[in-house]
Parts: sequence; structure tokens; C-alpha cells
Amino acid sequence: MKGVALFVPCLVDQFLPEIGIATAKVLKKLGTEVYYDPRQTCCGQPLFNAGDIKGASKVAKHFISVFEKSEYIVAPSGSCIHMVKEHYPSLFKDDPAWKKRACAVADKVYEFTQFIVSVLKVEDINASYKAKACLHESCSITSQMGISIEPKALLKNVKGLEIVALNNADTCCGFGGEFSADYPDISGAILKDKVDNFVASGADTLILGEPGCLLNIRGYMRKNAIKGQVKHIAEILAGEGA
Repeated sequence: MKGVALFVPCLVDQFLPEIGIATAKVLKKLGTEVYYDPRQTCCGQPLFNAGDIKGASKVAKHFISVFEKSEYIVAPSGSCIHMVKEHYPSLFKDDPAWKKRACAVADKVYEFTQFIVSVLKVEDINASYKAKACLHESCSITSQMGISIEPKALLKNVKGLEIVALNNADTCCGFGGEFSADYPDISGAILKDKVDNFVASGADTLILGEPGCLLNIRGYMRKNAIKGQVKHIAEILAGEGA
């Protein structure tokens, strides 16, 4: 049995706890021993993106201290995993001891679908979810992490789920963390295009793997009274709301 430390991103912790619950549910179903360490906090990504390297390094040290003894670390967020895997080692490039610890942790972190397909070697988890859906491929997961085949493989085997094409599925939704706050007009235009493509697809459900994208798209749809559901892939695989 593989031991999995569940890392719950800030947005999930504060606004989308159902994603964390669904993630744990799926991992347990697949026979892993899931553990949540209450000492965990942010991965430091917001500080890093804002240029606060000192602050990000402090948070990174805490993350490393909490998770470094874990067998595997899994999170339902590509951007958080990318932060740990790609940026933690560079944060400590001038500190050999901490860099070694950062690299060791980086080698053990996985995005949710990546862990299921690449580590557990599972593509069919015997899930059921009745919907006509399309997949938004978030920038942090597809472009930064190179993860695209994994979520598609899992969704293909969900009973009752009809997957239809989404035009420009791998283009940004306009969130991009600070980008949406710094450039609201540009962000809003990109977001409108994403939602227009979803509506044009004829799907009733938009599936994605990044919490930030979910809040961004769902908020726009609710504000503009656009019908349809926006779901994290963990919820689909767990059968949440089916």
C-alpha cells in the first residue's frame, strides 16, 4: 500500500473543500493510505509570483519540513505542484543543504491525475458520472507540467460520461493568479472566449483540474447567468454530484 500525503491548496482549503474530499475519496478507493498533515500551509506560490523570494523561501522551508518524510505527496492543483517541483530547488540554489531537501521533496510531488496514471498505473477507476462534458486543459497542468494524456485517459473510462470537444481547450481561461487582478480587461476577454467555447460545445459540464480556473470560470458563469456546471476532475472521478 502506497502512503500518500494529501496537500490541500489554499483555494481548496478556503473555498472548495469538496475538491479535497473528492481527491481523498478517489485515492482511498484506489488502495492508498491517505494522510492529511494539519501543519501544512501555502506552498508559497503567491509570494513567489509577486517577487517576494524571501517570503516564498520561508514558506517553502515549512512545506519541506512538513512533507519531506512522506512517501508521495499529491495535490489537486498543477500550479502548486509546479511551484514545488520546479521552483523550490531554485529558491535554495545558494544553500546546498536546503536545496538537497527541496530536490528530495520535488521528486515526490504529483498532480492528482498524474499520480493515478503514472504511479498507480490505473486508467479505469470504475467511476460513474452522467453528463455531457468537455475538458478545459489548464495552463499550469498542460503547459507547465506537460500533463494532458492522464486526465483524458481517466475520463474516457468514466461510465455515463460523454466527452465532447472544446474549441481551444488548452488556451488560458484568463486567471493566471495575479494576471487577472493586474489586467482585468484582458483577463475578462480571455475568460469570455473560454466560456463562449464551452457554451458552443453543447456540453452541460466543464471539467478541469485547477482550482483557480474553476473559481474564475464558475464565477463568470454565475454572474452572467450562464447555464452549466464547472467541476474538478476529482469530483467527477469520485462521482460527486452525479
